[in-house]
Amino acid sequence: MDRILAVLVGLPPLLVLTLVIVLPALESSTLLGLVVPGETAILIGGLVAHGGALPLWAVVAAGAAGACLGDQAGYALGRRYGAGVLARAPRVLRRRLDIARARRLVARRGAWAVLIGRWVAVLRAVVPMIAGAGGMRWPVFLRANLAGGLVWAAAVALLGYLGAASYRYLERELGIGEWALLALIGVGVALRAWQRARREPADGERAGQSPARGGADR
Repeated sequence: MDRILAVLVGLPPLLVLTLVIVLPALESSTLLGLVVPGETAILIGGLVAHGGALPLWAVVAAGAAGACLGDQAGYALGRRYGAGVLARAPRVLRRRLDIARARRLVARRGAWAVLIGRWVAVLRAVVPMIAGAGGMRWPVFLRANLAGGLVWAAAVALLGYLGAASYRYLERELGIGEWALLALIGVGVALRAWQRARREPADGERAGQSPARGGADR
């Protein structure tokens, strides 16, 4: 882990800031967030800030700017072309789109959907387009976008910053090294996969039962 941190801290600060701006900006404007979540770059920025190569405020400002610009672009695309623009996305991305969920969220929560959706990668990529296609007023979307982008960027950057600090403390004071942390990460990934595997059969059963109920109602 120390080697990884050393490599990240050794990256050119300008390159890190560029990634912190560009990746969040491409999330909803190009749906890149379905493949590479924008918080990845901001987390790295927080780690680099802890190493002293960048001020934390610069990482937060860059991440917030990229996030807000990208969501404004996604909103404009939805406003101009409608939600159908999502249907023209590459097939590999369409498999991960959750358009129905995004539409329900925007319909029920309005501007709050922009704030809530920012914390879920799949929704973050499509909510701006859905908001634009659904006719949400631009000033309303802008205010929610600015507030959500700033809070999200600050939280993620701080998480990266404190994560680096916590790792160094645990390793130095408690003797918890790289392999222990990797083991914890592996357990977390395994639990996530197990939970997803349990949900999929249940979803399949509900899908299979729904036609029968529909026929009975008729």
